Amino acid sequence: MIRRSLAGAAILLIAYALYVAWGLPPRAEVRALARKNPTVTGVMRQRAEEAAAAKRKARREQTWVPISRVSRNLIHAVVVAEDGRFFGHEGIDWESVKESLEKNVQKGRFARGGSTISQQLAKNVFFDTRKSPTRKFREFFVTRWLEADLTKKRILELYLNVIEWGDGVYGCEAAARRYYGKSAADLDEEEAAGLAAMIPSPRRINPRISPSRHARAQRRILWLMARAGYVKESVGKLGAEPPLVEPLDESGPEPTEPPLPALEPSVEPSYEPSFGRVEPSVAPSDPPSR
Repeated sequence: MIRRSLAGAAILLIAYALYVAWGLPPRAEVRALARKNPTVTGVMRQRAEEAAAAKRKARREQTWVPISRVSRNLIHAVVVAEDGRFFGHEGIDWESVKESLEKNVQKGRFARGGSTISQQLAKNVFFDTRKSPTRKFREFFVTRWLEADLTKKRILELYLNVIEWGDGVYGCEAAARRYYGKSAADLDEEEAAGLAAMIPSPRRINPRISPSRHARAQRRILWLMARAGYVKESVGKLGAEPPLVEPLDESGPEPTEPPLPALEPSVEPSYEPSFGRVEPSVAPSDPPSR
């Protein structure tokens, strides 16, 4: 009986491993990102599907820029906010994973994620924002491929150009123009912190949706930048503890930004990757795991 149970469990485990592998993009598609920019990402496809379900036209504003045309202030803000050990790990920040697990056990629910910039890039390009253990397993493998095949500079450049910054706003150039009316190259410290503050949930921590929540998150990023030595303490309003930001409730429907005049025409890159299998939609109930 025990042998039969073990055999059954082994078969299920093998079947699940094959299912995870089936949904992975080809390794060549990941390797190609070293020289080509993706045209349509997994998250863009997800948003297009959601817009179609809501019977509205999907928005998309995106202008690609090389990392040399991104403000150093924004690079600093994004790294300290999302992945302070980005340049020191190989895709997975195991210290952050441990801290996240401990935090989740304390709260008795999935309250905090520990995703690195590389993991977030894997999710954005090849998968979607829907939570599932299967997506996380696939994300792990793609993250390791990204780290093996791309430089840190290229990973960061791709990340800054594909992530969401509001409804239909993708990449730092479109975001800088949308929220501050200037190029990503010209962002000052506070503006950079304002964009970085939006990354965990750009449709909710948004200056056009919830100015007060966004302002508190922005102050926290400035505090982190000051602690890292990227801004003066007077700018970061440095205290002993970071400014508090209330937990994010994602149980309700995502708010929609009011329309704005169209931005400059987006510059389309020349490469579209294939995608893994998309998991069924799961209604989010916790802060984004990223």
